[in-house]
Amino acid sequence: MSGAQPRAFVVGHPIAHSRSPLIHGHWLAVHGIPGSYERLDVAPEAFPDFIRALPASGYRGGNVTIPHKEAAFALVDTLTPRAKTIGAVNTLVVGPDGRIRGDNTDAPGFCAHLDHSLGAAWPDRAGGTALVLGAGGAARAIVVGLAERGLRCVWVANRTAARAEAVAALAPGVGAALAWDDLPAALPGTGLLVNTTSLGMKGQPPLAVDLSPLPADAAVADIVYAPLETELLAAARRRGLAAVDGLGMLLHQAVPGFAAWFGPRPAVTPELRDRIVADLAG
Repeated sequence: MSGAQPRAFVVGHPIAHSRSPLIHGHWLAVHGIPGSYERLDVAPEAFPDFIRALPASGYRGGNVTIPHKEAAFALVDTLTPRAKTIGAVNTLVVGPDGRIRGDNTDAPGFCAHLDHSLGAAWPDRAGGTALVLGAGGAARAIVVGLAERGLRCVWVANRTAARAEAVAALAPGVGAALAWDDLPAALPGTGLLVNTTSLGMKGQPPLAVDLSPLPADAAVADIVYAPLETELLAAARRRGLAAVDGLGMLLHQAVPGFAAWFGPRPAVTPELRDRIVADLAG
């Protein structure tokens, strides 16, 4: 494998919508690397065999997307501490010994995007308190990422209380569940509001949250990137709040994988963002 061109992939079902090949293809071109990054559509019932065959496949690793992140967590040989905590894997690295390591780069990817968009002091907004809406896989990663960055309190709000409690428990001493009906009372003390639900995505109803109670220095982030400007972000801008769209998380989470498979640590540049935005618009 050492003399072959490096190869990586994104695996999911379906997979045609994935922008990951555009991202990694851009970086391969920028760094002059004669490698490849491919979309692989693998049905859930075939995924265990796919993982077992991976060490002999010639791939150095790849990204894992819906619906395989939790299955990958159970099938790899080793896990990073972050992936163990989150309970899901989005990045696979095949070692020289053929062992597969699973990582979750959504957490650092989200925080790196906040660094880029808001500056390094964003964890201090409103005394280091964040409010995460939703309790799915993205919420799990983001809550862990926020705790890693030293936030004092991370509220998790979901219409199903048990799910909110389960996600909050991933950040002991930091995470706390919040009843959905209690959102208005929590907003005045929130420095960062994060939507991880599908509300606001194309084809979904908007997220109906009144942002007026938020502090003037609060930031609002939405992991939805189709459309880039959700109604939530538009409402934040109308209030004069910092608004962070979902595309940056997609771009920044890709950085560690590319470095592991191809060598250089790539940069998330305006040129790359413009390329993905143009593809989304097309």
